[in-house]
Amino acid sequence: MTVLKNTIISENANVSADLIALAHRLADASGEIIRKYFRTGFHIEGKQDQSPVTIADREAEQAIRAILAAERPDDGIHGEEFGSAEGTSGYLWVLDPVDGTKAFATGRPLFGTLIGLVKDGEAVLGVIDQPISNERWSGAKGHPTLFNGKPCTARKCPEISNANVATTGPDMFALDEYLKLYTYLKEETSFTIYGGDCYSYGTLASGWLDGVVEGHMKLHDYAALIPVVEGAGGIITDWQGKPLPLAPTFDAFKVLATGDRPLHEQLLRVLGK
Repeated sequence: MTVLKNTIISENANVSADLIALAHRLADASGEIIRKYFRTGFHIEGKQDQSPVTIADREAEQAIRAILAAERPDDGIHGEEFGSAEGTSGYLWVLDPVDGTKAFATGRPLFGTLIGLVKDGEAVLGVIDQPISNERWSGAKGHPTLFNGKPCTARKCPEISNANVATTGPDMFALDEYLKLYTYLKEETSFTIYGGDCYSYGTLASGWLDGVVEGHMKLHDYAALIPVVEGAGGIITDWQGKPLPLAPTFDAFKVLATGDRPLHEQLLRVLGK
């Protein structure tokens, strides 16, 4: 047994170097496509849930799936754009090629590619890749979270009044729920910043942000975030403090991530009011 950031981890449960390297290659392939389309005149479509999608979303996921089909044909895949394909290995790759399509479509480099790996119901590997600014966070069970190849750590913030917290826009909440959330965060925290999508979880893992509060998050939105946040010493749960579901589904959940447990518990009390 080894001790990593106050968590006891079995050596046998550690993610292999080959899987980590593959996740990075998947992010590289996705980034090559995304950079080709960023700030160009691509068409923006609307999906059934009225969220936007672009050719970059689709081509990036297709490129990732093609690599996985060739190298990991027995693994399952769950992606935002092309749904789920069952596997037989116990591994499930969870993909969101452009998390933050609105930011991407408006030329703002605050989106990212999310590549997660679930093994027998546990999130064991995650990558947050920002291909325009060349920033990448990676987390894997048995390894510290890395930012551009160097270990990073979430910062301690035991008092909610000192916390800087990110949340997304009101369209992720019912209006009355959002107004209540806005009011509580404004009253209880140091300040709140809006937008950021997966990029906010990277900055939390690097110690530049103390918490992220979001609603209507699906499996492809959060599976990759869990190893990144936890490997940096942070905590990520739903708004009741329960683990986030990791079975293939497009159901939505509310997510809370913080850099340390005292702040997590204080924000849970605020969110539960």
